[in-house]
Amino acid sequence: MMILSGDPPRSRILTLVLVVIILALAATPFLFPGAKALNVAAKICVFAALVASYDLLLGYTGSVSFAHTMFYGIGSYAIAIALYGMGPNWAAVATGIVVGLPLAALLALAIGLFSLRVAAIFFAMITLAVASAFQVLASQLSWLTGGEDGRSFQLPELLRPGTVLIPKSLFGFEINGRILTFYLVFAVSALMILALLRVVNSPFGRVLQAIRENRFRAEALGFRTVFHLTYANCLAALVAASAGMLNALWLRYAGPDTSLSFSIMLDILLMVVIGGMGTIYGALIGATIFILAQNYLQSLMGVASNAAGEAGLPLLPGLLHPDRWLLWLGLLFIASVYFFPTGVVGRLRKASGDKSAGSSH
Repeated sequence: MMILSGDPPRSRILTLVLVVIILALAATPFLFPGAKALNVAAKICVFAALVASYDLLLGYTGSVSFAHTMFYGIGSYAIAIALYGMGPNWAAVATGIVVGLPLAALLALAIGLFSLRVAAIFFAMITLAVASAFQVLASQLSWLTGGEDGRSFQLPELLRPGTVLIPKSLFGFEINGRILTFYLVFAVSALMILALLRVVNSPFGRVLQAIRENRFRAEALGFRTVFHLTYANCLAALVAASAGMLNALWLRYAGPDTSLSFSIMLDILLMVVIGGMGTIYGALIGATIFILAQNYLQSLMGVASNAAGEAGLPLLPGLLHPDRWLLWLGLLFIASVYFFPTGVVGRLRKASGDKSAGSSH
């Protein structure tokens, strides 16, 4: 219980789902051979941490921020620029971390102090303006960021795919630098999610929830709401920047499309809603559902369309055509919001509570 900060999943089904996801991610290099499965698993790990950090703002404080991808991009570019300029060594990685994390925290602090004193809608507008300006700036500073082309770089030798740590002849499978990089992403993402779980279950986290429910009442009780909201904004920015660093290390690239695109912000919002706002566990479930659908739904629809065509069924081959995968993903999202207004985690917890109430009677 200590590792979960005294907040275990309050549902057997939810616990089972989380255990299955975590074990599947941990065993991906061995259970699902191939580059695509490993890329999907790494993306789930990165986005689970990123979505959990955004949920700290949206789910626990009620603050809507559109600058989260900016912090994510700061982390990505910090690592990319350091490794590109200093070469593939651990000193460059350390430099990227030392520069990127404080920069993200300082920007979050400045945004929080200037905008969290006013109504929530102004905070959302200011973060949108700052994020848009930063995206333009990153594209214009081509001498530093590579402009629209971004920055590609090499990793330290230990993390390169060609580095064989355990040969295949020893245990029947090979452990190379690429797999080591995956487990680095997996471990750091897990630590960040556990740290956020600790934050939301601390007295500080309880104050955030009080501010979300009634800010004026929290102020009347003597809590410094601006301080708590700004501190939460800084924590979320640090985790988002760290997730950006992991993403850059995995892709060996940082660019506008992979780090600063507004579509990433929309994906984060969808994952938060699917998993459930105000539930750190929901970040992992939301990221898993969305990314699996994003990567495999089109292939599954192609198989279903061909099967429907061979069976002679009318309309279905056209409706299930792979080019319509975005339509079905949108319908999946609408259905999840309609049937699970509190997210998947909220629905599972409610079902468990109803079952417990019924058994007590």
